[in-house]
Amino acid sequence: MYMSHKFKKTFLPLMGLFFTSLLVGCGGGGGNSSPAPQRPSTSPPPPSQPTWTAGVYAPSNQFVARCEAPRSGTDPFTGEVFPDRAGSALTEKLWLRSWTNETYLWFDEVPDNNPNNFSIPDYFDQLKTDAVTASGELKDNFHFSQSTAEYNQRTQSGTSSGYGISWEFVANTAPRELIVRYTEPNSPAARAGLPRGASLKRIDGIDFVNTNDGDEIDAINAALFSGDPGAVHTFELVTASNEPLSVELTSTVVALSPVQNVNVFDTAAGRIGYMQFNSFISPAQPGLISAFQRFVDDTVTDVIIDLRYNGGGLLALSSQIAYMIAGPNQTNNRIFEQLVYNSKTANPPGTPFYDREIDYVNGVFTSNDLPSPELARVFILSSENTCSASESLINSLLGIDVEVVLIGDTTCGKPFGFVPEDNCGTTYFTIQFQGVNAKGFGEFSDGFSPVASPVFQDQVLGCTVADDFSNPLGSVDEALLSTAIYFAENNECPSIAPQPASLNKRDRNDPDGRAIRTPNPYLDAIINEDRSMMGKGVN
Repeated sequence: MYMSHKFKKTFLPLMGLFFTSLLVGCGGGGGNSSPAPQRPSTSPPPPSQPTWTAGVYAPSNQFVARCEAPRSGTDPFTGEVFPDRAGSALTEKLWLRSWTNETYLWFDEVPDNNPNNFSIPDYFDQLKTDAVTASGELKDNFHFSQSTAEYNQRTQSGTSSGYGISWEFVANTAPRELIVRYTEPNSPAARAGLPRGASLKRIDGIDFVNTNDGDEIDAINAALFSGDPGAVHTFELVTASNEPLSVELTSTVVALSPVQNVNVFDTAAGRIGYMQFNSFISPAQPGLISAFQRFVDDTVTDVIIDLRYNGGGLLALSSQIAYMIAGPNQTNNRIFEQLVYNSKTANPPGTPFYDREIDYVNGVFTSNDLPSPELARVFILSSENTCSASESLINSLLGIDVEVVLIGDTTCGKPFGFVPEDNCGTTYFTIQFQGVNAKGFGEFSDGFSPVASPVFQDQVLGCTVADDFSNPLGSVDEALLSTAIYFAENNECPSIAPQPASLNKRDRNDPDGRAIRTPNPYLDAIINEDRSMMGKGVN
């Protein structure tokens, strides 16, 4: 979950307490008087030659926008003049250090290492806690940065440069495996007929699966993650039915379609609505409203929301969807989520369920009420890629006793969020708050798991089912969707269902061989970023 600075500045004076939730989902392309940590309002003159002293933290605004390579001109996305001034790598690192100390949720668990011993990216990478969860996973797996220009392109324009492919990383060490999840409508990949489940074998004649040659790996990286419009590369794949497929794809600016495959099925349980929802970014709002209006018009008795590849995004959008599921009677005077910051920042009031359309450009509610079939139950299709604002949606509904039936696999486990912060051309994401529901629960760092008989609060009624790459998303023959329909009709899981891990994913951190650096799955929480687009490259 996140809140953009544009929203923070715009919503606070206009909407008072309403827009605390314009945050990156606790997830992704994304106000009380202090909805997030703020810089001090006045800034003392910066020292001419800043130095690092262990344990001593100057205010971050002494170092903000003091850049080793200052930008000039105007930001094409915000229209604002870049604030950059001449500085150094050290001033950038000192800003990161102080900003982390001021805003990071676990600031007192961050080591204070000498910034002179690190590059800027490496220094930021270690400005986080190394503590682990009960299952032994790192407590903070969500710490990352990205080019501000790329971040703004995806969150504010709803576009991305590339081929329009969402990839599933199965194995990142030789023999590697990369599978097509889905393609964006009207993208180069969609026009080429690239089907779900196709497995990549060669790029530009290079053996993607087995090569360990450094030059070939560089060439694969350049082709696979090409962000240069007009670049042409040849992909050789094998479909799920074992048919060879060779396509020539030209990279271009692709319009993202967060809402896909909206449908209504007639079943023995009544009419069931379905939609595939890929990211909580603001351009998704019209498609979501249209989908729920169809569900209302078609008098559905259940809704299935496919979040298996949704890494999150705007909490305000998650709140709107929760309202559209549950309706006014179940959400009235209830909180969607309470945000909890570090000890240096006062917690804002709880975020309500938003019942109206939002003008995300200008930061105001419109007069348009949101449609709702007013359901007491919702089906969520999930995977390890279901993250952040997606999990906030699940948790918030459980907090008001809407029955959630989880079909698929355990979610990623991200009850945390942040305010993306640009400095010197890089946008940084560091955990700044935790979200809890109306019952005070927010401890799902190991994800929500589907089980037949829930005992713990991070267990949700449902069925464990493996992702099915042999059928299109939205098909009643696809394993997760067919299981959800079966459950709706029989109020139980089928006796035999495909189990997760059928893809036999291997350790993505395997030190042996030449590995694809797996993408950071949590940038999805901000910007509809496919896992394939993060940590770009092959090692």
